[in-house]
Amino acid sequence: MSNALDTIPLTARHATLTDLNNILTRQQGHKLDVVAGTAMLRAEAGHLRITGAEPIISESGVTPADGLYRPTELGDAGLGDKLGIPTAYLRKTRAQALHLYDANVNGWLELSQGKRYLARCLSDGNGGGILRAFLSDGYKIIDNLDVLMAVLSGIRESGMQVKLECDLSERRMVVRVHSEAIKSIAPNLLRDYRSPFTGATGADNPTVFAGFDFANSETGGGAFTVTPRIVVQVCDNGMKITKDALRAVHLGAKMDEGTIRWSNDTHQANLALITKQARDAVRNFLDVRYVQRKIEQIEEKAGRRVSDPDNTIRVVAQRLRFTEDEQRLILNHFIDGGDRTAGGVMHAVTSAAQTLTDPDAAFEMEGVGIRAMEIAATL
Repeated sequence: MSNALDTIPLTARHATLTDLNNILTRQQGHKLDVVAGTAMLRAEAGHLRITGAEPIISESGVTPADGLYRPTELGDAGLGDKLGIPTAYLRKTRAQALHLYDANVNGWLELSQGKRYLARCLSDGNGGGILRAFLSDGYKIIDNLDVLMAVLSGIRESGMQVKLECDLSERRMVVRVHSEAIKSIAPNLLRDYRSPFTGATGADNPTVFAGFDFANSETGGGAFTVTPRIVVQVCDNGMKITKDALRAVHLGAKMDEGTIRWSNDTHQANLALITKQARDAVRNFLDVRYVQRKIEQIEEKAGRRVSDPDNTIRVVAQRLRFTEDEQRLILNHFIDGGDRTAGGVMHAVTSAAQTLTDPDAAFEMEGVGIRAMEIAATL
């Protein structure tokens, strides 16, 4: 990695809003987006060389776009996907035989003549840097910093007081929002549960808060989404109502070759849409009646008793494709939670998600908490 980029984090877990804003602001100053035809691209010693792209001219000077960019893991995955090279094989060649990496990428680039791709990079300012993503030239860019500012604007316009916690990975940004002013109780759901973190019991404190999370990927990791989320006070577990999520898919018109300079109109259109969705999320999801309806729906299946915890957790893990380590972690949280019901399985999944260090794995695990409960209720 180039020295100019060494101090810029690409990931963060359980970050504050200030921390996330600082990271995204620093990344923004190094972003370089190039729509490149196959003739402009070549692999060299495991890097992607871009040639024929116009430099970026700004108040701070001229930044070359042509140069060598080292793919991240996600960048390699994008190259593999777009060129039809199995990602596992491409990673193996990177680790064991760079000449084969170059040969495969260059060979398939030559066989893809006439096609164009979007290379999302971080530039070191000297003709080099990082290839963060390799995407379709029809990918609609909605940057994380724009999303963050727009959502915060929408929340401010609502006048609602909220708390936030943030994650960032190479694949996505996630910001979890909840309001302690919008609360209800879930005594049936929490009566037998205790926090695996503190031992505090749901029977003594059955309070839940209204919330939502918003997630965005600027590297091809999925749509911009706003998903309602109910937070359990006794343990901070989050129950995500994924079927009610709002989505904005990153698909746009085909773009011409060259360095992309986004117009102010484009930025403002993105900001306006996302700000409106944030206001809608506050109005629809930070509402005590919404929370009460969803708790009632969850409780319909949550009370089903689990007679064989080992088998139940194993089946849940298999169907939701958890790893063996994740399965053991969830079982331990189920035991520590003390709730021998399908709802207890949901609590175990969502509390286990809090302990994962990988932001993407945590996001995916929490997102299937209710599904885990539904599976457990059928066994």
